[in-house]
Amino acid sequence: QVQLVESGGGLVQAGGSLRLSCAASGITFSIYAIGWYRQAPGKQREFIAAISTGETTNYADSVKGRFTISRDNAKNTVYLQMNSLKPEDSAVYYCHDYRTTTWGQGTQVTVSS
Repeated sequence: QVQLVESGGGLVQAGGSLRLSCAASGITFSIYAIGWYRQAPGKQREFIAAISTGETTNYADSVKGRFTISRDNAKNTVYLQMNSLKPEDSAVYYCHDYRTTTWGQGTQVTVSS
């Protein structure tokens, strides 16, 4: 059974940084493409970033140049480094495994102005 567990969220001031982690279990992690999404109150869940098995990355325009997705297959973990955070980045952040369509439980990020 695939499990994804996010961590690293919290409260940060505008301009600050956070690093989110998505730890996977129950899969051969290295063959899975993983994405990060977020959902703010009253809004639809939106794509943020994704990383392929070959470490090709893709970003939403809203986070390009500020967020970086990476993976450590030895640790079965995908990271999302978030810099220059803005209040509009506040949301619950989820990781997603595209092969099994599994979602994690989410981690809250709150950016104060």
